[in-house]
Amino acid sequence: MTVPVARRDPGPRDDRWPGLDWAGALELVDAADEICLACHIVPDGDALGSMLALAQVLRGQGKRVLASFGEPYTVPASLRFLPGQELLVEPGLLPAAPELMITLDAAGPDRLGSLAANAGRARALLVVDHHASGGGFGTVRLVDPAAAATAVLVDELIRRLGAPLTGDVAQCLYAGLASDTGSFKYPCTTSQDHDLAGRLLKAGVRPDTVSRELWDRAPFGYLQVLAGALARARLERDAAGGLGLVWTTIGRADRDARGVPYDQLEGVIDQLRRTDEAEVSVVCKQTDENDWYVSIRSKGHIDVGSACVELGGGGHSTAAAFTASGDPSDIIDRLRAVLRAPGSERPE
Repeated sequence: MTVPVARRDPGPRDDRWPGLDWAGALELVDAADEICLACHIVPDGDALGSMLALAQVLRGQGKRVLASFGEPYTVPASLRFLPGQELLVEPGLLPAAPELMITLDAAGPDRLGSLAANAGRARALLVVDHHASGGGFGTVRLVDPAAAATAVLVDELIRRLGAPLTGDVAQCLYAGLASDTGSFKYPCTTSQDHDLAGRLLKAGVRPDTVSRELWDRAPFGYLQVLAGALARARLERDAAGGLGLVWTTIGRADRDARGVPYDQLEGVIDQLRRTDEAEVSVVCKQTDENDWYVSIRSKGHIDVGSACVELGGGGHSTAAAFTASGDPSDIIDRLRAVLRAPGSERPE
């Protein structure tokens, strides 16, 4: 059995997370010799960065660590700079019934893909997340919808584990924090997030390096796909309660013709959301399985998270998504029907 690590005094920051079972989480980690980590499918910077940060810390505390995510098991090109990827294994190599499984940035088992079964059979399941949906999922839940990123909660867990903040761990946490705050420009960003960013920079993070890898590089084919998506964009000024909707599509054939993998499409919606006349921005991206993954952003006046829940997805009030099949125009019709301005009545 691994010898428990001496804990640092949590200090005054306890008041920031009332009701979260930090003690229960630490007990689970202490009791486990082998820990399996999983983040959501098609991981973004917060999911993979949070998982790799925690994986490195747990390895440093003498745990046997296996980290993975469900198929398609491919690390996005923009995240291949993150340290700790030697701890990643293919999802089929995770134990069918882990001693302890920790899920990161996954609101529910559906976001784990093929690893949902492993989570369901785990002897204990620790959920670390910042999505409002998914209640009842997990033995112990460290979930705060007010947190800007799962990385914020992982940083606190690492602190309570008494682990040092190494440069590699800080790099992973910074990638997660920067990703889910939109490089600190989204309304979820708080003064505490800037304080955390400062600590991560002091630990050795180079923000220019992280920003370049996350947002400022792409193959030429991506520019061609982006140009096509922008050319197809449609502005509906009367939609979204009269606040405006802008949307576009990227079919599988569009990116296959230019050799652009699905995981490189994340930044397209950031271009659409610049539209002055639209409160809500939407990109319908066709997956390799020919479903449509619908990414949605709002500027703060419409809760797109609630709309996506109605359509089988989820997320935050200003950033959410759902998956659907069929024609994109029909998908947008269904979305348009559930997008409501504050104070408007629900449709019959």
